[in-house]
Amino acid sequence: MLKTLGLEYHYQYGKKIVFPEIEVKKGQRLLISGFSGCGKTTLLSLIAGALKLQAGDIKFDGHEYSKMSSLFLDKFRADHIGYIFQILNLIPFLSVSENIALGIKFSKSRKSKVANLNQEIIRLINSLGLEKEVLNTPVNRLSVGQQQRVAVARALLGKPDLILADEPTSALDTGTTKKFLNEMMETFDSTKQAIIMVSHDASIAPYFDTVIDFNNHHA
Repeated sequence: MLKTLGLEYHYQYGKKIVFPEIEVKKGQRLLISGFSGCGKTTLLSLIAGALKLQAGDIKFDGHEYSKMSSLFLDKFRADHIGYIFQILNLIPFLSVSENIALGIKFSKSRKSKVANLNQEIIRLINSLGLEKEVLNTPVNRLSVGQQQRVAVARALLGKPDLILADEPTSALDTGTTKKFLNEMMETFDSTKQAIIMVSHDASIAPYFDTVIDFNNHHA
């Protein structure tokens, strides 16, 4: 489904990262682990099309990023990729329900997979351990753990092919992390959806079928 080819990234302050090539199949769960500053978030941003390619290419379902216009890449991302940000990027004054609905706002194809928006949002938050009573609550009134679940629900809405998750458990303690990952993995459509998660926490490796350690892959 996804393949990276010879990716390199040169930062403005002079550092250069040569990424290992990765291949992700439908339904695969890939964890990229490594210390802070090893390029994990940069790789996710390149796969999401949020950072411009400098060297190498990314193929996603036969489409080559190097041949896409930035406009087409934006649409492609909205249709095929759900992103769970480390800083969550929730809109604080919007309700839980309104924040989750943003997941399909820019994609007709993801919107078409949701027959009843309200029902699907309730299904997602229930499966992620939230009560439907929080639906109309502004997200800034929720705990960090609850906000993490809202961010996951937003990324999963409309069943995008690939979920990119940037350190989604970094603010959670060990017990909450286990519960959160169990809920999150059970919410995926395991036959079709793949996930690439980056984390410095090697203890979460058992939740994934493939682990790449960036600490051992640098030029």
